[in-house]
Amino acid sequence: MITFENVTKRYHGDVVAVKELSFTAPTGKLTVLVGPSGCGKTTSLRMINRLVRPTSGTIKLGDEPTSNMDEAILRRRIGYVIQHAGLFPHRTVVDNVATTARLNGTPKKQARTIAMELLERVGLSEAFAQRYPWQLSGGQQQRVGVARALASNPKFMLMDEPFSAVDPIVRTQLQDEFLRLQREMSKTIIMVTHDIDEALKLGDQVAVLRVGGELAQIATPQELLTRPADGFVADFVGRDRGYRFLGFVGADGRLAIRAEPTARLGDTPETARNAARDRWLLVIDDQGKPLGWTEPASLRGPIRTGDLNLSSTFATENDSLRQLLDAALSSPSRRGVVIDGKGQLMGCVAVTDLAALLDRSPEPATARTGVGHAV
Repeated sequence: MITFENVTKRYHGDVVAVKELSFTAPTGKLTVLVGPSGCGKTTSLRMINRLVRPTSGTIKLGDEPTSNMDEAILRRRIGYVIQHAGLFPHRTVVDNVATTARLNGTPKKQARTIAMELLERVGLSEAFAQRYPWQLSGGQQQRVGVARALASNPKFMLMDEPFSAVDPIVRTQLQDEFLRLQREMSKTIIMVTHDIDEALKLGDQVAVLRVGGELAQIATPQELLTRPADGFVADFVGRDRGYRFLGFVGADGRLAIRAEPTARLGDTPETARNAARDRWLLVIDDQGKPLGWTEPASLRGPIRTGDLNLSSTFATENDSLRQLLDAALSSPSRRGVVIDGKGQLMGCVAVTDLAALLDRSPEPATARTGVGHAV
């Protein structure tokens, strides 16, 4: 675990960046520091590996104060991931990843073997190993940065806005991949972000800081959404807290997934109209995977891709109520498409069924949270 005990950082004598900060980041869990600009979250992170020295207070790795450790040894014990990756431009991808293992005394050949294994774990094939950072996309560079931080197999990791410099689609992919890695490796992580949605999605616990470096609240994402400590936390988390909370509530087998009539690309208008039970008909491919919705009454020939409404999102039966509700609301039929693990159609859930399930669900403060991290 990582522990802060009454940690304060002052600059130029009287400018307080962090004020009497106390909290514990549990072993094997991800703690997220979040707050507005000027709240001291990055300063707090950098005090852990002594890139910034505390003015007062104690920071511990396990039971040992970091002030008692040699700085070089301390930093080699901690994985560090920063915005824009921070890769060495003159080194290949595999040698960038191997850097931290080499610094800890691992022989070059073994370090490269470790690096190749980690590249695969972060979703990069062998083809990337001999490339240079300038030959990679932003998302690929961030994957390399995460792999490099893991190469020395540290117990502790610090992450400073690691996914903020990439586009939203890549950011979501990186977040999901990182959650998978964390489930496999169970590192003790402190991460900084300015994005409350990212904090709620990734964090086992979230620390909200005020401007001036004061801790406003530290709690699980569920607790932040249902029991904000004060008006500042409530405003920072956002007014749509109730909807976000649905990301932590599962259907738990209580939701009816109903069979849905379907058509296929190439079917005639007559076939589609005979299959439809209302205005909208779901179109699937030859593997039974949903493609989108069409209006049989408007068809002037065999069903083509251009006839499909592609606005819908799809969900699985194990997804949260938020994802299931989003699937229903994004569908022109107001029926959410449910797929299995292979992407094949299982059926649909109606908005009315979801509303009825919400009426039967516990109050947010006591609702089950077994679906894990919100999405």
